[in-house]
Amino acid sequence: KPFSLCHYYIPSLLRPLVGLLCLFRTTQARLWPEYITETSSFMSEFWSYIKSLFQQSKASSPSKPLVHELIQRSQEEQEDYRRWKETLVFQRLKDWLSNQYALSRHLPDELDEALDFLDTPSSKGFVVHFHKTGYSTREAVHFLDYLKDAVLAEDYRIQISDLRVYERPKWVETVQRHYLKPRPAMNEARKLRQRFGNVTVELYLRDDKPYQLRFRATSYRDHLFQDAEPFDILVQSLFFGPA
Repeated sequence: KPFSLCHYYIPSLLRPLVGLLCLFRTTQARLWPEYITETSSFMSEFWSYIKSLFQQSKASSPSKPLVHELIQRSQEEQEDYRRWKETLVFQRLKDWLSNQYALSRHLPDELDEALDFLDTPSSKGFVVHFHKTGYSTREAVHFLDYLKDAVLAEDYRIQISDLRVYERPKWVETVQRHYLKPRPAMNEARKLRQRFGNVTVELYLRDDKPYQLRFRATSYRDHLFQDAEPFDILVQSLFFGPA
C-alpha cells in the first residue's frame, strides 16, 4: 500500500487535536444542547480541511510540494550539532569520504558502493547513498549542515536553505537543501570570481529515513567569469579544513 504524505506528516498533530475536538463536542452536547449545531458545523469544516490535505498530498510533486519552508534549526538542534562534530562518528565519516575521493582519482574501480563521484567540465561533486550505510537521520542532517558550514568558510554566502515535502508513489520524500554562492569579487580584468562555482547540498529522506546526499559544485564557462578553482581545493577544505 502506498505511503500517504498525510499519514506521515500530520498524524502526530491531528490525533490529539481530533481527540480534544471529539471530547469538546460530547461535553457541549451533554451540557448545552443548543451548541450542537454550531459545533457540528465546525467539525464539518475541520474534516473538510483534512480531506483537502489528503487531496493536496496526492497532487504534490518536487515542483509543487505540499510543504515548502525555510530551514530553521532550533537551539537544541544547534547544540546537538556542535556536540556531534566532536564525536568519532563524525571523524570517521569525513575520513571515509576523503579516502574514497582519493580512490576515485586513482583506483575508481575500488570505490565503495555507497558513494559516487561527479566529474564533468562544469559540475563536480559526490553522492552519498545513505540507505546503503548505517548512518541515522540525525547524523545525515548534521553532515548536511557541516558541508554547508565548510563551504561558508570558503567565502561563500547562503542563497537559500529550504525544505520540501511531497509524495512519491511508494514513499514520502523530504528534501533539505542548502544553496550557496561565492561572495562577489572581481579581478583586475573585471571578471567575476566564482571560486568553485555555485554549490548545492541536498539531503533526500524517504519516509523520514536518510536515502541520499548530493553535493555539487557547478561553475560557469563564460567570458564574464574567472576560471573556477580546482575542486580538489574545496575537497581539502571539506575534510581537512581551509588551506
